[in-house]
Amino acid sequence: METRNLILAIVLSVGVLLLWTVFIEAPRQQINPSIESGQQDSIGDIAEVETEELNQIEEDLGIKKQSFETLENSLQSSARVNIDTQSLEGSINLKGLKIDDIVLTKYQETLDENSSNIRVLSPLSTENGYEISFGWLKDKNANFETPTSESEWKLISSSNTLRENNELEFEWSNNTGQIYRTSISVDENYLFSIKQKIINNSNQEIIVNNASKINRQNAPALSGMFILHEGLLGVLEEKLELIDYDDLKDEGEIETLNFESENGWVGITDKYWLAALIPDQAKPFKAIYTHDNGYIAYYRSLNAQSVQSNGEFEVSSKIFIGAKEAKLIDQYQEDFNIYNFDLAIDWGWFYFLTKPLFYIIYYFSGIAGNFGLAIIILTIITRIIFFPLANWSFVSMAKMKMLQPEMTRIKELYKEDRPQQQKALMDLYKKEKVNPISGCLPILIQIPFFFAIYKMLFVSIEMRHAPFYGWIQDLAAKDPTSIFNMFGLIPWDPPSFLIIGVWPVLMGLTMYIQQKLNPAPPDPIQAKIFMFFPLFITILLAQFAAGLVIYWTTNNLLSIIQQWVITRRTTVKTN
Repeated sequence: METRNLILAIVLSVGVLLLWTVFIEAPRQQINPSIESGQQDSIGDIAEVETEELNQIEEDLGIKKQSFETLENSLQSSARVNIDTQSLEGSINLKGLKIDDIVLTKYQETLDENSSNIRVLSPLSTENGYEISFGWLKDKNANFETPTSESEWKLISSSNTLRENNELEFEWSNNTGQIYRTSISVDENYLFSIKQKIINNSNQEIIVNNASKINRQNAPALSGMFILHEGLLGVLEEKLELIDYDDLKDEGEIETLNFESENGWVGITDKYWLAALIPDQAKPFKAIYTHDNGYIAYYRSLNAQSVQSNGEFEVSSKIFIGAKEAKLIDQYQEDFNIYNFDLAIDWGWFYFLTKPLFYIIYYFSGIAGNFGLAIIILTIITRIIFFPLANWSFVSMAKMKMLQPEMTRIKELYKEDRPQQQKALMDLYKKEKVNPISGCLPILIQIPFFFAIYKMLFVSIEMRHAPFYGWIQDLAAKDPTSIFNMFGLIPWDPPSFLIIGVWPVLMGLTMYIQQKLNPAPPDPIQAKIFMFFPLFITILLAQFAAGLVIYWTTNNLLSIIQQWVITRRTTVKTN
């Protein structure tokens, strides 16, 4: 009965997810690609149409189209200032003052100790170009100069290396009386603080807009399918906007998406890594997403700023470049009042479960010293929480198993009279106080926990490369062993779909034992189909994260113990 209920629960859950995706998620992600028709008269026609504005952005902040070059050649082709902190290494390009060289020192590509560290940003001139620039916009007809992507900035600080919690200052001046200064600092993790200042030494007023841009040359290979968003995103107009790469460029068609927001942020995300622009949360801004020599996530100040003759103007912003560590993201959100910055981590539809479950596991991992043990502790806690409901379900199923002979007799007796057969069965259930669908309820209630745990294991970087014991060195990856080479005893590497490891096999065995404790389906054909269900689930879950399989196996073991005890007690009581 529980096996049938499990099938029903999975089918219903998948149905709910599909309906949610079609009717809730899809409309929410549809964005009105409106074109801004104008801007304040004081800055002319910068945004008369979006195409014209983007051409201006390309001129002032962008990078000219060029053929790809190697990373080494690109880094050596311009003057640079080094970045060296406990979390980051890389450099700032003085040509255009761009952050285009960032490597994460705490994270490696693979578990191999000689593996390269994760590179997030690279110069846009390379094939995997991905960079951040910031500067100023002006009316194209204005008679003063602003720095462009070709402008050569100079370092005016005494130090020539950006380290945690120090500040470097850069300067560029023009021939029309303006001096532009930019100060950059970074903390011990991944948050850059940017201060941009204009000193207007001319005898005329100037009108400017502050702007920042992320530009990614190519869309990377995606890893999450429908369960994870990878692409452009932002919190705008107090809503999370998720924009796929092909929303902006699909079969040569270019789409431009526009927003105006009082707070929030814009960015581009991978599964574990994020580049985000965080404007001053007290000033409104316009966000733009498009494709123009790469995928662009961009913002500029919504209101133009006047800088009087012999006056100054300064604006501050922040940039996040790094790993989406949950506690750190939450800390930044709280410390700097960044609106809904925690949504940079795709906690999913069950956000209200996924994020708390992560923090529970994180807490227990600190006590147990291992995320795998923390998952087992969480499983035990959830079984305790659902104990009364599961207990009621198992008692009912135990009675159903005891009534199996009588149910078979009734079905044979009224084989030709279906209405009478159903009436007799219902009378039997009523007499014995048995609910035939009682086993479904606890499983349906636990399905959201199952998906939440799966999502948490899939998206949280804390689970990446987190070891358990023995051969499980990454709880976020599937069990690497395989029954088809006798778990490594036979010198043969089976194809990916044949990698069915020790933990999936243990999970399948526990499902089989659990199935034997349940009443068998009265239909012989149905019984044979259900007999293969543990095998089907074993093959399916062998491709899932090992942490999820450990959770399910532990849950099955606890269910078996509870169900066995209840079955014995029910049998004794009946006799």
